[in-house]
Amino acid sequence: MPMAAAEIEELIRAGIPDASVEITDLAGDGDHYAARVIAPMFRGMPRVRQHQAVYAALGDRMGGVLHALQLTTAAPVEE
Repeated sequence: MPMAAAEIEELIRAGIPDASVEITDLAGDGDHYAARVIAPMFRGMPRVRQHQAVYAALGDRMGGVLHALQLTTAAPVEE
């Protein structure tokens, strides 16, 4: 069964509470999503570690009920 975008967002927010999260269903099938995650904890962290933090928040759903996730991660821009 496909995973709802709202559930993905909730899981990421639970794992990274101060994150700004935007989820887009890329194919309209509930299986292929893009996530844009902006979080202060990413500041100074390599991109691979940022992605690992998001995957950790999703737990074992990645590659299972969540088939594909295109990730964009960053720290917030300081003004």
